[in-house]
Amino acid sequence: MRIAANYGLLLLAVAASPSSFAAQTIFCCHDQSGRQVCGDILPPACYARAYRELGDSGRTARAVAAPLTAEQRAQRAADEQRRKEQERALNEQKRKDQALLNTYGSPKDIEVMRSRAERDLAAAIRASEEKIGEILKQRKRFEDEAEFYRNRPLPVEVVKGLRDADNEIKSQESVIESKKKDQEAIRLKYDEDLRRFLELSQRAPARP
Repeated sequence: MRIAANYGLLLLAVAASPSSFAAQTIFCCHDQSGRQVCGDILPPACYARAYRELGDSGRTARAVAAPLTAEQRAQRAADEQRRKEQERALNEQKRKDQALLNTYGSPKDIEVMRSRAERDLAAAIRASEEKIGEILKQRKRFEDEAEFYRNRPLPVEVVKGLRDADNEIKSQESVIESKKKDQEAIRLKYDEDLRRFLELSQRAPARP
């Protein structure tokens, strides 16, 4: 192996002996101290460093970057993961936008769907409230019967009737609470659908 610390001397040697150095590649890099090191094979000082391959004319034929450190590889992997996540999010948003445009033809369509969903939820709440009213009437009968047993143990069927009524009332109250949360979710959903639809309609050409 021939290594030259002085790049100029090596090129002079190549020029002086064209027959022996024909089509020869020279490898050059800067070592740890910043000194240029060249050789007809990759010098040890160039290991794990960026280097250049020089052709016959002394011009750079190829530049090779230094190998990545463990930290750089980790950063590159993190950057790639972030890029993929952003790409997935972008594709998901495109899918949602297309579904939105396929579902609604105008802002009026969104308001119609909103009203329908709100009516359905309101009807479900009223049904649960009416159910609670019926249960309270049933419970009242057990309460009246329990009056005859003051200071005495209540019959099993009376105890069971009161307990079942209380449990059913709690169940219907949970339904009402859930439906009221759905009302807020519906409001937010259709507000967002309307906002996004108007935004897409302004950006996109009119659909036939």
